[in-house]
Formats: sequence, structure tokens, C-alpha cells
Amino acid sequence: MEQHGKNHRQKVYAIIPARYESTRLVGKLLLEINAKPLILHTLERAKKAKNIDEVIVATDDERILRIVQESGNEAVLTSKDHQSGSDRIAEVAANLPDNSIIVNVQGDEPTIPPSTIEKAVEAILNDAAADIATTCEKIEDFRDVLSPDVVKVVTDTKGYALYFSRSPIPFPREAVKKHGTLENALRTESELLSLFRKHTGLYVYRREFLLKFTRLEQTNLEKTEMLEQLRALENGARIKVVEVAESSIGVDTREDFERVKLILENRKFYG
Repeated sequence: MEQHGKNHRQKVYAIIPARYESTRLVGKLLLEINAKPLILHTLERAKKAKNIDEVIVATDDERILRIVQESGNEAVLTSKDHQSGSDRIAEVAANLPDNSIIVNVQGDEPTIPPSTIEKAVEAILNDAAADIATTCEKIEDFRDVLSPDVVKVVTDTKGYALYFSRSPIPFPREAVKKHGTLENALRTESELLSLFRKHTGLYVYRREFLLKFTRLEQTNLEKTEMLEQLRALENGARIKVVEVAESSIGVDTREDFERVKLILENRKFYG
């Protein structure tokens, strides 16, 4: 696998996959907060990241395309047949310069801190061995450890991902033996929470690796856990995991949207 190493002159593109359909909240990217569609809030957050050269929205929907373009920003109409956001951004990345860095910013995260994007981009620019960089956060609530909707990640001593799982990893064997169940152990020994990291959905790719990755067949682990990043790991990718302090809220449900709306409506300024 060709590596491009440390080169701060590499062009960095944030591509925001923006699909209209959504399993739990259809058309969520067009829902308005402060008279502005959610997708534009996310776009503006990405543009605040200091090491992003250009932000492009990759959408399958003419309405989203028009709204982004009318706001003076860049959008590309992509195929409706893509199975994932990675496939959608790869379609756009194929037409970008060789040796670019591609940031996949989830369209439904209008509160994503620009500093989170910056840290992930820096991680790949400064590490010649990394094919992908991604982010994680500390887990503060034991219920997140137990929830299959919260993806956990474990890393090696150099910060590369060893595995991602919906299961609780690592498994604190002695504490569970002592307290009977993992839940009891986490409730009783709160310091156990420090073992766990929640994986968050920001990815930074070397362009050539992204194009290769999206051509690979789905792997058994990916299909078992329904986690796309396991396909990369199973094919030998090195994924650098960066811990960030500030969290972001993804909008998957109406409740998420109302929560985010409250945050943005009451925040006079957010950096």
C-alpha cells in the first residue's frame, strides 16, 4: 500500500455525505434551526476547522444540492445507489487531486467541534503509517458501555485501532467475577469506566486508500457487527485513533433534533 507520509501541503477536503432518506427521521438534513437547514449548520462547522481547505457536500437529492449551492457553498449530486457515506464521498474524491486528504464529516452533526476535525486531520498529516484517522471520546455513563448502539474501540500502545465493537471491550474479567455481572461491576466500581472509549463517526482518509477501501468486498466481521471500519482493519489498514475532549451529537431521531435545536438556539456564539 502506497503511503504519502508527512506533507502539510496536501490539500485537505471535508466531504459531507448528505442523503435525503433516513431510517428514523426522513429529510432531517433539511429541518431548520434558526431559519437555516441542519446541513448548513454542519457545513459551517466544518468550514471553521483551520486545516480544511475546501468543504463539499455530496448529496443524492436535488433539494439539498440547491440549498447548499444557493448558500454560496459547494455541492455535488451523487448516485442514489451508494450503500454508505464512504461510497458517496469516494465518488467525489475520485475527481479530486492525487495525494489529497479526505475528511468524512457526518451531515447530521451540526454541533461537531471544529477542533475535533483539526485533531483528526493533524493525526494523519503527522503519521506516515496511518491510512485512516478517526476519533474517540471517554465514556461517562455505564449504560453506554452496555449499549450496542455505542461503538467501543480499543487501541495499541501507539494509538492504532485493534478492534471496534458494539460489545463492551475490553472486558473487565476480575471485576465481573467479583460483582456477578458487568452492569453491577460498572455501577459499583465507577473507575472501570476509564477503560472504555466510545468511537465517534469522524474519519480522515488518504484519498488513494479511500478509493481502494470502497472497492473492497464486505468482510465477515463487518457484516457481523455492521461496522464498516472493520473491513478496513481486516484488510490490514492502520487506523490512528485520536481522543477528543469535546463531544458531538448526531441527529438520528426527533428527540435528537429537538436537543440539538435547543443547544443551537440558545448558543449565541459557538467556536
